[in-house]
Amino acid sequence: MKLRHKLAYSLASLISLNFISTLVAFNGAIATVPRTPDKSVNCEILVVGGGLSGVATAYEGLLAGRTVCLTEITDWLGGQISAQGTSALDERPTQRALKFYSRGYLELRNRIKRKYGELNPGDCWVSDSCFLPRDAHTILVQMLKDAEKQGKGKLQWFPNTVIKDLEVAADGKIINSAIAIQHQPPKGAPPLNTFTLSQVIEDAYRYENSSRFTKTILRFLPKEAKGNAPKWYVVDASETGEIIALADVPYRLGIDAISYLEPSASTANNDPYCPQGFTYTFAMEATKEPQPQTMPPFYLQYAPYFSYELARLANFDLVFTYRRIWSPKKGTPTKFGGVSFTAATPGDISMQNWTWGNDYRPGTAKDNLVYSRQQLQGTGQLQPGGWMGGLRTETLRKGEENAISFYYWLVAGTTDSQLGEGVKQQRTNNRFVSGLNSPMGTVHGLSKYPYMREGRRIIGRPSWGQPGGFTIWEIDISRRNYNDEYYRKTLPADMYRQLKAALSGLEATSVISGGISPDKAMRRSRSTIFPDSVGIGHYAIDFHPCMVNSPPEAPGNTERPGERRGAGQAYPFQIALRAMIPQKIDNLLVGGKSIGTSHIAAAAYRVHSFEWSAGAAAGTVASFAIKNAIAPYQLVDDLPKQEPQLEALKRLLQKNGNPTAFPDTSIFNENWDNWR
Repeated sequence: MKLRHKLAYSLASLISLNFISTLVAFNGAIATVPRTPDKSVNCEILVVGGGLSGVATAYEGLLAGRTVCLTEITDWLGGQISAQGTSALDERPTQRALKFYSRGYLELRNRIKRKYGELNPGDCWVSDSCFLPRDAHTILVQMLKDAEKQGKGKLQWFPNTVIKDLEVAADGKIINSAIAIQHQPPKGAPPLNTFTLSQVIEDAYRYENSSRFTKTILRFLPKEAKGNAPKWYVVDASETGEIIALADVPYRLGIDAISYLEPSASTANNDPYCPQGFTYTFAMEATKEPQPQTMPPFYLQYAPYFSYELARLANFDLVFTYRRIWSPKKGTPTKFGGVSFTAATPGDISMQNWTWGNDYRPGTAKDNLVYSRQQLQGTGQLQPGGWMGGLRTETLRKGEENAISFYYWLVAGTTDSQLGEGVKQQRTNNRFVSGLNSPMGTVHGLSKYPYMREGRRIIGRPSWGQPGGFTIWEIDISRRNYNDEYYRKTLPADMYRQLKAALSGLEATSVISGGISPDKAMRRSRSTIFPDSVGIGHYAIDFHPCMVNSPPEAPGNTERPGERRGAGQAYPFQIALRAMIPQKIDNLLVGGKSIGTSHIAAAAYRVHSFEWSAGAAAGTVASFAIKNAIAPYQLVDDLPKQEPQLEALKRLLQKNGNPTAFPDTSIFNENWDNWR
């Protein structure tokens, strides 16, 4: 066996309680000395990441009677809807009207409704359901307890825990064990969630105890299973693709080069430094009287960035109610910019998640958040002894400062970077909500973890039609009409012909051969149908593009040109099993946002119901593989030939209430225009 201690250090940076930062510089890597594990834990399924995908994986594993270990860097389950604070369910009207979701996601929605007596206690207008993040965690904890009891499985839940090392078999195909670090504050130290993530993340990945944390070292091991197939499965449900980086399997990050599969790409070359922006959310409460507002010491650095963005959005009440998560009294109906909403009343609480606000959007190698493989190598983070999470701590810190500054701009600012002077008015009858009992559950008031729209994305194994590795691309889901003049002029003639052929279904051969002009070829009006679909999703291709210059908040900075070109509506889409199976390692599955999608497709494959569906698939696939002594890649390695065990898996998913296709999905039904 060979021990893969992956990844070493990132810049150490600390933020004091009043958000004044001190950068600690050093030379060379920080390699922490391994410690003998304090405890061994046996699992059939090890789920890394307690977001919606990780919870869904555990949920299905428990219902199948499996022993599930679930780790999470924070102390809350739920990811997007809890620790990341984005507790407004992103859904599409048709899917929501039909309630066509995975069974666990439907149960989550039902429990939210039972908790509050309504699905939308925030009376927000962005969604049919906005609620308090702290309640999402409580609901999900109970859901897993109930699944454990119903399925006679066993849940071992490890909050405040990160994976540090992987032990991989000599042939590189099997993860034999994983080393994790769990942290708790020692006696007399401030409680958890006192400090921001940037202050504690490097400490969390070190073996040594510190003044803030006492560490418990865990070793996760498989339970015995029959046959020669893997005895357990590791599921990467982390927010940034930590395990795929740690395991060093092939993956992408950021922008993909323009091609007939990704024709709206903004660059001719791959760019790993320009993923979508991340966001530290926070809660603010409307008050009857004006409140004192203190300018953060770093506010003037970030103020040049903030804006309402568009004239039709330049209204404080519209922004406040956009993601309002608590509204005990319904206000007066009002309207602005074509949007109808009820006005805020004192006591209403809003969660903020705004593109030209608390989004932080680095786009260069100087300040990108998620380190690329080259950066991990260059900083020593792929050397034995030092995986530190693979994030740039300094960028986390600046994202935190940016979010605090955005609150001050909302209530006291008078500038607008996109709309100019005279637009932004002060609204000081609001307060920043913080404290361990606040909606975000933190002393500092920011979300425990930033909302991540995009991280590392695996490149699946070579597959028919995709010899370089399976990926779900832009043209697999986009509704875009590629007859647009831009594509005719920008794409080389051969590439444009390939694009039109790929979208023309039965006429593809004639288009490629020149028998039919690309402009006269029929175009399918549905997404690609995958024979190995194990889940579903539907959302628009929604972009929060990186910025051109470093730092993102620099005066006059602009979004990366062309990045929003791929944005727009998408057809209902499927989750191919091949997008969840990485190369090289046979007992690693990928859920959540790190499945094998392109940069543009990932902009739709990132919302709440998709994450749940992908997690439900991962939990079911892992359990099915253990029961049948078969590795997941063996379910798809003969495609497009018939795969009997794959068909059995799909029947199981559907029987369990986890759809693998939308109603009326068929290669003969090419009109999905009614799905909105």
